[in-house]
This record gives sequence, structure tokens and C-alpha cells, in this order.
Amino acid sequence: MDIRAGVIVLALFAVVGAFLSFRGAIRSMQAARKISFYSLRRRYNATAWRLVFFAFLLIGLAFWFPTGGEQTIYRVFPPSATPSLTPTITQTPTITLSPTITLTPTLTVTPLFSDTPTATLTPFLPVAIEALFAGPVTPNPDAVFTSIQFSTEFDGVNPVNPKTVFDLPIQIMYGGFDYNNTVPGVQWTSLWYRSGELVCYETEPWRDEWGTGGIGGFTECSTPIGGWLAGQYEVQIFMGYEWKVVGRFTVLDNLTPAATGTPDLTITTSPTSTP
Repeated sequence: MDIRAGVIVLALFAVVGAFLSFRGAIRSMQAARKISFYSLRRRYNATAWRLVFFAFLLIGLAFWFPTGGEQTIYRVFPPSATPSLTPTITQTPTITLSPTITLTPTLTVTPLFSDTPTATLTPFLPVAIEALFAGPVTPNPDAVFTSIQFSTEFDGVNPVNPKTVFDLPIQIMYGGFDYNNTVPGVQWTSLWYRSGELVCYETEPWRDEWGTGGIGGFTECSTPIGGWLAGQYEVQIFMGYEWKVVGRFTVLDNLTPAATGTPDLTITTSPTSTP
């Protein structure tokens, strides 16, 4: 059990204790009404009020434990940092056109996007996403995921005709992967970025029916922020706070050149005849 789970248990105990105190106070007041002796009745009433105050104190503790109590415990017992893996940057070669005829260039076509990836920082979870966690965050350190394959169709087991470059319009995008050594119940998260901005996400406890290993795992995004636009997309998958795998793909619009090389051919017109 981690610190957060312990704090939640303490809050639940405080709520149960408040309920029992309220019930004891009500019983003491009911018993006092049946007693004819003034001093004894007064003693029962005093006990009932003490139980009511104690119940309010427990309710206050139940609200304090998940907020200030957890922060106080972290100050006394600071959590140990979990080392994260550093992704290896794979360079993609640039396509170079080899023309057979060389003319005098007058116009250079500059592509809007290039297939050459740029270096990115180690993936991390935004604080706003961590606030949505509902399950344990300690995964199996041996959990592994295969590389993510992207497609606009999914047959229930694998993406259909996966690729890394797509044309607009797009309705939904799937990222398929296989997995092993996962633990049911542990929080898992997938983050979808476009040009460094978070546009879509999924986070939930790993389901029991998915098991500890298998094929056909996937993450999907149908309504990214701003809709599907041309650009470079990156998908990051985490188990708990631990980053596991990153996948990238490119979305082009109808005016975006597919090749990244800069051709050195252009055509220059000149007078060809004299009357």
C-alpha cells in the first residue's frame, strides 16, 4: 500500500467513526428522555453532545487527510524518485531527387514538413493528467510494450495497413501495440501531442480482461483539440508514472509535399524565335 492509499483508508475510517459517534449521540439523547432523574439525564445529554463534537472533528479529519494530510506525510517521508528511460532518437534519411536535366533555377520549392525528427525531452506526465489517476501507480518494472503502429482502421486485433504518413481528412486514429508483464489495476495513460501540444489523452486502470500480456492493445483519438490538422504527432504511453514507449506519425493536407528533398530543377522561359 502506498501513501495515497493509506491516506484514503484513514479518511474512510474517520467517516465511519463520525457515523458511529452520531448514532451514539442519538441513542444517548433518546435514553435521557426516558430518565426521570435530572442529574442522570443531564449526564446523558452531556455525553451526547461530546459525541456530536467528536463526530464533527472526525468529519474535518476526513476532509483534511486527502489534501493537507497527504502533503504533510510527503514532507516527513519524501517519495523516492523513479528513474525514467531515455528514448533513443532514430534519424530518418532525407529523400534526395537526382534530376537528369539541370536547368537554371529561378524558384525553390520549400516543403512545409520534413520527415527528419527533432530531439525531444524525456516524456513526462502533466500534473493535470496525474490528478485524474484512480488506480495504483506502481507498475511491474518488467512490463514491456512493442512499438506503436498507426492506422485509421482497427480490426479488433491489429491496425489495418499501418503507416507513418496520413492525408486529411481523418475521422479517428488508432495506435496498436502488443504488451507483456502488465499488472491489472495499475493506472496506464496515453498522451497524444501535435507539435508539442497535448491534444488528446486516455488514462484508466489496466483492465482485468486485458490480462498480463497479449496482442491487440490499442489507444485511439477521435476528437483532438482543434480537430485533425496537418503536423507532426507523437503518442506517449505510460504505466503509472513510468514512460514505456513513444510513437510518431505525420498528417499532411492536400497542399503539403510528400517528399522532403529540395529539387534543384526549375524551368526558365526565354524567346525562341525572331520574325
